[in-house]
Amino acid sequence: MKARPADQLLLIDLARLDATIGRADAERRNPSQTARVNELLAQRQAESAVLTGLLGERDDARAELGRLESDVALVDARVARDTERLASTSNVKEAQGLEHELASLAGRKSDLEDAELVIMERLESADAAVAAQEAVIAEINESGAHASAEGKAAVAAATSSWEAATRDREAVAARVPAELLAVYDRLASRGVGAGLLRRRACEACHMVLSGTDLQTLRQAADDDVVFCPECGAILVRTDESGL
Repeated sequence: MKARPADQLLLIDLARLDATIGRADAERRNPSQTARVNELLAQRQAESAVLTGLLGERDDARAELGRLESDVALVDARVARDTERLASTSNVKEAQGLEHELASLAGRKSDLEDAELVIMERLESADAAVAAQEAVIAEINESGAHASAEGKAAVAAATSSWEAATRDREAVAARVPAELLAVYDRLASRGVGAGLLRRRACEACHMVLSGTDLQTLRQAADDDVVFCPECGAILVRTDESGL
């Protein structure tokens, strides 16, 4: 196959643009921030489960404190009733019974108030644990929002790069002879379509060619389309090829 050296050189521009298009397309489809966002989502889910447990513990403490406060209120009501009856009774036996019950109620109230103090301390610790966990989740949410914004910006930049490179590729491809372009596109669909031969190495696969292969290339005419014996890409020869 024959093609002017200038036309062959256009293939290097195509290969460069195809590489840019490939990178930009990969970045816009799966920006590097995606992994971080997914990691943060999983972390938030785990921390939210912890928060749910802490909220349950706090709710249990609040419920228990409520029951104790209700019991204290009942004791206070009973004390008030017995005190009123004691003040109005003239029956010695009844008075003794009421005094005994009041003493028992005082002990009961003391026990309940002690229990209240324990539960209040537990509730204070639970409130602090919930607040700390909510702060952890808020920090994760902030990091997630930041990573998501970075990802959207990266997608926008990659899309812009992809669109620009695609337009440039169309312009360059229009200047390449159809037969040469068809061969390049076929090769590019499987890997790199073309590469410079620079200092006896193929820049498509970065392999240094053997002396025998270089001798074969020296014998080829300037307008011959030659291929890398290592990767099969079109080898574009210039003054820097080392031939």
